[in-house]
Amino acid sequence: MRYEVTAMRGTEGVVALTLDAADDSDVSAKMRAQGYTVLSAIPLKTFKLFSSKGTFPLVLFNQELLSLLTAGLTLLESLETLAEKEHREESRKVFEQIIARLYEGKTLSTALQQFPEYFPGIYIASIKASEKTGDIPESLSRFIAYQSQLDLVKRHVVSASIYPLMLLGVGMLVTLFLLVYVVPRFSRIYADINTDLPLFSRLLMRWGLLLEAHGGLLLLSGIMILVSLAYALTRPGIKRWLSHQLWSIPALGARLRIYQLARFYRALGMLLRGGVAIVPALQMVTDLLQSGMREQLSKATATIREGMSISRAMETHDLSTPVAGRMLRVGERTGQMGEMMERIAAFHDEETSRWVERFIKLFEPLLMVFIGLMVGCIVILMYLPIFELAGSIQ
Repeated sequence: MRYEVTAMRGTEGVVALTLDAADDSDVSAKMRAQGYTVLSAIPLKTFKLFSSKGTFPLVLFNQELLSLLTAGLTLLESLETLAEKEHREESRKVFEQIIARLYEGKTLSTALQQFPEYFPGIYIASIKASEKTGDIPESLSRFIAYQSQLDLVKRHVVSASIYPLMLLGVGMLVTLFLLVYVVPRFSRIYADINTDLPLFSRLLMRWGLLLEAHGGLLLLSGIMILVSLAYALTRPGIKRWLSHQLWSIPALGARLRIYQLARFYRALGMLLRGGVAIVPALQMVTDLLQSGMREQLSKATATIREGMSISRAMETHDLSTPVAGRMLRVGERTGQMGEMMERIAAFHDEETSRWVERFIKLFEPLLMVFIGLMVGCIVILMYLPIFELAGSIQ
């Protein structure tokens, strides 16, 4: 849900922002992570089926800005160049407002904080840390690598899912064709013959007659149900309930936990390598975790603040795996905690990719068997009376 937030921070005074968040508490958490004090948060009403997030191309922005900076242009010259070439009105306005903030003497990170819907907190924190060392290009490179790795995992999952989804779609279309077009015609034939039919054949034929008599009403009801489901899936409460149900499945829940931990460690490693302290970095990556794991992270952050080692805190509050625990201890000994966290993420990303491949290889034949049985049963039930009639004639 999108909120209109009025907040204040330090000497900036009162600012008005728009922010995407699950609920009021999520708004407060996100704004506190950026150092703001929330004065009011008003949900913006929308009647769209699907929420529209900002369309600012963050990864492309980083790649182009990095190219211009490494070519020798200053930060202002680079942003002005990007604004001049930008043909999308929304993105050009973002560039213009950032440039205006820079001309006012504000830093890039401060300017980016005016657009939390486009620039995530971990990105702004990374830029802010790089401003202290004067190495913004290095920060941009790290974020590009971070986002590229996340996109790589997502693309792998999506590409592995394309064939099963196509197979399922074709199977459903064939089934609908049989139920909507073929079965009603067989129903009329058997009604004229007036012969006894097997139980399941009678049920199938009655469905055909019902569809023929009230097809328009059934079609309208089906469309309304689909629209209602699509609308329900956009509601935060429904999303949380579905997420909880998925996490409650033992095998799937364990994989989702590892995927989120990999994303968590990758973002945390990027921030640590950029010079962000561990406690602020942990607070910035809270949103990357599922709601149940956020409480565990809050407790781990508190124990780290009290002096406990990172590896022990993560293991104590169940935010680690056997591999991650050992690698964190190595990172503490060598002082390369950021690099080690990114290696943890890479290890678990590869593990997730292998699991997806194995699951798809098992799921595809099972799906083909299921679709074949479903279509075969419909065909057999349609032709079974004909076979029995032919037997009685002989």
